[in-house]
Amino acid sequence: MKKYLIIITVLVAMLFLVSCTTGTTDTTGTTGSTDTADAETLALAECLTESGAKFYGAYWCPHCIDQKEMFGDAISSAPYVECTEEEAACAAAGVTGYPTWIFGDGTVTQGAQSLGTLAELSGCEV
Repeated sequence: MKKYLIIITVLVAMLFLVSCTTGTTDTTGTTGSTDTADAETLALAECLTESGAKFYGAYWCPHCIDQKEMFGDAISSAPYVECTEEEAACAAAGVTGYPTWIFGDGTVTQGAQSLGTLAELSGCEV
């Protein structure tokens, strides 16, 4: 019986490791990347910032990582607030989970959003 428990534990650990090393997929079906940013994604990130939207997250949050990967290099132009470093700003905004998007008009969404949804909710045309 102990032998079977060890085998099952090893299999579960292997499945976990495999799932942690696979790429993420956004709702358009493309694999996320952190080393590229096309002009459209960069324009969206800049428009989100100009519109007053804010993306609140934490470095350890898997869905936040997925959201950042959707932006690629353009994440540096997006309105990202790291809540582990800016706890007061996140508390003041009423953030209770990650990722949280708060748009200029006060609309709040939680969870990773497709780039199309972010454009729609912010009024950004890209």
